Amino acid sequence: MQYTKLGNSELSVSRVCMGCMGFGDAGSGQHSWTLDEEHSREIIRCGLEHGINFYDTAIAYQGGTSEQYLGRALRDYAKREETVVATKFLPRTQEEIESGITGQQHIERMIDLSLANLGMDYVDLYIYHMWDYQTPLYDIMEGLNRVVRAGKARYIGISNCYAWQLAKANALAEKEGFAQFVSVQGHYNLIFREEEREMAKLCAQDNIAMTPYSALAGGRLAKRPGETSRRLTEDSYAKSKYDATAEQDRAVILRVEELAEKHGVSMTEVSLAWLLTKVTSPVVGATKLHHVEGAVKAVALELGDEELAYLEEPYVPHALVGVMAENN
Repeated sequence: MQYTKLGNSELSVSRVCMGCMGFGDAGSGQHSWTLDEEHSREIIRCGLEHGINFYDTAIAYQGGTSEQYLGRALRDYAKREETVVATKFLPRTQEEIESGITGQQHIERMIDLSLANLGMDYVDLYIYHMWDYQTPLYDIMEGLNRVVRAGKARYIGISNCYAWQLAKANALAEKEGFAQFVSVQGHYNLIFREEEREMAKLCAQDNIAMTPYSALAGGRLAKRPGETSRRLTEDSYAKSKYDATAEQDRAVILRVEELAEKHGVSMTEVSLAWLLTKVTSPVVGATKLHHVEGAVKAVALELGDEELAYLEEPYVPHALVGVMAENN
């Protein structure tokens, strides 16, 4: 495993981050394909044994049970100071807004609940899961700054935002002396490269770490056309993001398959090796041991400039999808 600094922070993170959305009680969340605690622990332990020290979860994942499974596994298998734990919070609910709960109060409640779920005194990275259009930005940034000052989070990150939002938030934080976002977790992979338009340029300019989710496009970049899995058939959110562009994406996926055969490696390794030339640490979900092993092997795979260009050449612009499309 290789390690690098997470943007402008002092955190040393593995080049692969284990995404924990696949862990948790399936009856507590929106996904039917998640792992129970026994199998989640097996995957987490495998990640630790392969040198992965960076783990990403969220209070929204399976009713908080993803955080609980992760916290208990890390407590049993690792030293706290040797792991980098990230979790995320969602905007206020309409019920909270109507009852007068402020953005700062909401953030304090969310971090306290996440820490209780994780069984930890602090998280290394606390991530603003998606932009709250009903709460003043100052309220959010001051609330996050209070979390950092209280020692409940070492650094803050953001997810699912536009480049202008990230730039505006960090400018406000700089002006007020608040903690600034050191990372951004956006939607970015070989078949969805819209982050290259503005976000990647901003991050390169300001040394903000990119830790994209959906690194393998819900498994589409890891399987030959026609292959299937439970995740591919049951993950309705991923289907909503990728099904409409399946035909144009197929050209890219076929080239991934071609280069995987050429190098004698998995498609996972090729897809992630390309992404690792662009970002700090992609968030890679794992629900089987070989998912972990493939992600780790990708760190050592070096693709030539011509091969990288060959993978990129068939791409055509995509419309925004998911939460970003809803707010466009």
